[in-house]
Amino acid sequence: MSITGKATAVAHPNIALAKYWGKRPFGHNLPAVPSLSVTLAGLATRTTVAFDDALAEDELHLGGHPAAAGPTRRVSGLLDRVRAASGRTERARVTSDNDFPTAAGLASSASAFAALALAASTAAGLSTSPEGISDLARRTSVSAARSAFGGFVALRSGAPGDETLPATPVAPADHWPLRVIIAVTAEGPKDVGSSEGMKLTVDTSPYYAAWVTDAPSLEERVRAAVLARDFQALGSAAEASALRMHASAIAAAPGLLYWTGATVNVLSEVRRLRARGIPAFFTIDAGPHVKVFTVPEAEDEVTTALAAVPGVLRTLSATPGPGAHVVDPAV
Repeated sequence: MSITGKATAVAHPNIALAKYWGKRPFGHNLPAVPSLSVTLAGLATRTTVAFDDALAEDELHLGGHPAAAGPTRRVSGLLDRVRAASGRTERARVTSDNDFPTAAGLASSASAFAALALAASTAAGLSTSPEGISDLARRTSVSAARSAFGGFVALRSGAPGDETLPATPVAPADHWPLRVIIAVTAEGPKDVGSSEGMKLTVDTSPYYAAWVTDAPSLEERVRAAVLARDFQALGSAAEASALRMHASAIAAAPGLLYWTGATVNVLSEVRRLRARGIPAFFTIDAGPHVKVFTVPEAEDEVTTALAAVPGVLRTLSATPGPGAHVVDPAV
């Protein structure tokens, strides 16, 4: 073995308050709608990339196990871009671990490809500006563009002629001390991946065009609420974005229903909490889990209420956190 460059990076998943769903038809992995998210401390992906001239092909290990061909191809696609930019030809050994459920609707691909982009670029000796890492990650996973940055982050929709499209910071992590309680409602990966689900929605849903038309105004409402730290306005816009995204997916053929019965139970509980005057709102990505936002003073009460909902397996807690960063692999 002859390692020629090695680095380890950590990145965190992000939760979209204004949802991204669907891609532009003109290539370059460009989103069809603008989105705005918050990067989460408390959940993390740790990825090590080692370029090794003794390897005949790229190797990927996820959670201590060799990865399947599909994920490995996606990783190799990003590594090929790094090799092209750096002039390197060596294959790489990639090891990646999440401390939260993978491929389950908790934005593991966002943190995974942000961490991979930073670790690979560092190992190859390339520039590691957040903008460059964001664009590199976005070319493989659109949502990963936002995990390159910390705090509240926006990604505009793609336009004809776009090739470079990084995310942009909106506000730092300490701008607003929100609390995020994740109600985990299922184990294991979801049946239909986000990329597959998006394509099906784009191709078959009669509601998709309405979603693309409506989403920009929702993103504007979310952005204004974040900047003003207006919890009620943010909750109203974020819930609308999530429900309208899922409505477009449910209307696909065949319909995409990422929810479980427990998902609906949690939505009902959040509305009951609000009726009692407790600040809380929900959002749901392409998966069965529900992310519930609240304020620090109500965190314990909201967590207790969600943990008692039938079908909730456990809860995870998070706060606005940092962007992708390089770490000492020994730590």
